[in-house]
Amino acid sequence: MQIDLKGRTALVTGGSKGLGLATAKRLCASGAAVAIVARDASALAAAKEQITAQAPAGSRVFTVQGDVTSAPQIQAAHRQVLAALGPVDILVNNAGHHAFGSFVQITDEQWEADLQLKLMACVRLTRLVWPQMVERRWGRVINVLNTFSKAPIGGSAPTSVTRAAQLALTKVLSHEGAPHNVLVNALLVGQIRSEQVVSLHKEMKSELPLEDFIRKVVRDSRVPMDRIGEPEEFANMACFLASDAASYITGTAINVDGGMTPVV
Repeated sequence: MQIDLKGRTALVTGGSKGLGLATAKRLCASGAAVAIVARDASALAAAKEQITAQAPAGSRVFTVQGDVTSAPQIQAAHRQVLAALGPVDILVNNAGHHAFGSFVQITDEQWEADLQLKLMACVRLTRLVWPQMVERRWGRVINVLNTFSKAPIGGSAPTSVTRAAQLALTKVLSHEGAPHNVLVNALLVGQIRSEQVVSLHKEMKSELPLEDFIRKVVRDSRVPMDRIGEPEEFANMACFLASDAASYITGTAINVDGGMTPVV
């Protein structure tokens, strides 16, 4: 499917690596002006090179160094994007990482950090772009969650709880945005090749080579497709939801997981 996003501006948090970078590449390749936000300046510079290398001539790519756990930095990032590219049409709330542990061992500080990184960053940035989306009667908000937001298991907190809150927020916003053609959906990540998989390999100090470790993760997760997903496959779905081709889809939570999740 050919998707044309010319004239649209997209903002992707956590856009310097992994799924965020893949999504930024896909949106830009489809004609959108793209801003990416991340904390690491060198990673942002490298990401910009990758995005522009695959983008059509004349594409606009803007980077913002910022920490989305900070309300003032979120506000500053939005101001910079507004000044550089204009109002945001497409917001991809992608910032986050795995944070799993035994319930009794998770501290208040860990709960608070996870809530700020995932839920509150999503709340604050969406609140900033929302009024102009409503005014222009066109907007797309895509919240990147994971499958535990629908099907949590023991040991998956605080992530599963925070992501479930974002899932509820997605539905609330979809109702409020629908009369104004502001569509809000969630993409639930399963086992997809990303920086988080690499980090998990390191954290677990696995003796297996990375690819063997990935195959084991897929097998242990009982992924029906029997392979890990690629970032580009996720980005294709995000790009579809960001387009006019998805003009009657809102309030959904789509599993991008190769069939792994036991709930629809």
